[in-house]
Amino acid sequence: MTPPPTLLLALMLGLTGAQATVDLRTAAAMAAGLCKTRPTDLVFIVDSSRSVRPSEFEQVKVFLAKVIEGLDVGPNATRVGVVNYASRVKNEVSLKTHRTKAGLVKAVTRVEPLSTGTMTGLAIQFALNVAFSENEGGRAKSPDISKVAIIVTDGRPQDNVKDVAQRARDAGIEIFAIGVGRVDMSTLKQMASEPLDDHVDYVESYSVIEKLTKKFQEAFCACSNSATDVVFLIDGSKSVRPENFELVKKWINQIVDKLDVSDTKAHVGLVQYSSLVRQEFPLGRHNNKKDLKEAVKKMAYMERGTMTGQALRYLTDKSFSAGHGARPGVSKVGIVFTDGRSQDYIGEAAKKAKEMGFKMYAVGVGNAVEGELKEIASEPTGEHYFYTADFKAMTQIAKKLQINICHEEDPCECDSLVKFQKKVEEALQALTKKIENMSKRIAVLENKIV
Repeated sequence: MTPPPTLLLALMLGLTGAQATVDLRTAAAMAAGLCKTRPTDLVFIVDSSRSVRPSEFEQVKVFLAKVIEGLDVGPNATRVGVVNYASRVKNEVSLKTHRTKAGLVKAVTRVEPLSTGTMTGLAIQFALNVAFSENEGGRAKSPDISKVAIIVTDGRPQDNVKDVAQRARDAGIEIFAIGVGRVDMSTLKQMASEPLDDHVDYVESYSVIEKLTKKFQEAFCACSNSATDVVFLIDGSKSVRPENFELVKKWINQIVDKLDVSDTKAHVGLVQYSSLVRQEFPLGRHNNKKDLKEAVKKMAYMERGTMTGQALRYLTDKSFSAGHGARPGVSKVGIVFTDGRSQDYIGEAAKKAKEMGFKMYAVGVGNAVEGELKEIASEPTGEHYFYTADFKAMTQIAKKLQINICHEEDPCECDSLVKFQKKVEEALQALTKKIENMSKRIAVLENKIV
């Protein structure tokens, strides 16, 4: 009879009794891949107007609890508050009140619906004036601390939301708007931050709101094992045109915003090509987002031809070399952008980049050739090449392009899985020694019996 998984793990670890219980809990937590989230002041703004039935409100609370379970909660990590509203507003959970997940989840389960009107604007104003204030546990404005509000509503507000939402966004609060059922979509868009596709969500009923849990867990997730070298290879040929080249630069910075740029984490390099190849800046020159984005904005448009093959050779031979700032033992990611057919052969250089272990993304706009994009992209190609006919739709690609900087499927599982695997490996080694010693004793006993 095969032992249950927990018992089997205990046997593997060579543990018994209380020691087994404690260490199994630790191992299980490691295996679960608890996410390290960016320091964030997060406030849920939850509609509990009379249109939200009690059973539906319970489903909202389950959703809140599940998002909280995926966060790195703590005084110096993520702080969570909950604002409940209908015709009036109630501060259910302050950012300063609960410093543990267990306390937060318990507080969420106790929230009761107010069951009156829908004063969403009033609730946003309350969050801006009170919930995010330092008196309630909000931290001083800093580039290292994110301020996020998640609004959940199922109806049309009875007051104005546009102006107050703008004031909140201007104050540095990133707003996500979740609409349920017969919600008014136009008001969701008035409330949410840009890009709207990232910040507006709709579900047909409260019974399926839980499907958004993963999105928000990933939105706050910052993998602590995120050292990576990223190089953008940007087509500056004359077919791009100056106004579109400005959109390309904004697109680059949209992706930069998603990276954890620092001395020890993500380094970014930028190369522009047309008939020639020009390094705009190498890896490691700009190690904070502000300087990096400013350097991207200053990139001057080259015009001329489209020598993508030559640019790819530059990437493999120089961009990821130590002489150009690349770090040994760090993941390498190449992001190639083009708007047309290459005027030279790309096959050999594209193949070499992948053989060298670089993760290659290919992004095409307008007259870009799908076959060339697929040839550049890493496997599976469906996850590594993107195309849009219009430069203005490039924000959609930036949203879809997830640079996975860890080797596991979920980047936030890196550290926890490594620790867990190390623990199991050490336990297996210890168990192997025990088996060897036991085998020797058995051999001695057998000799005595003979």
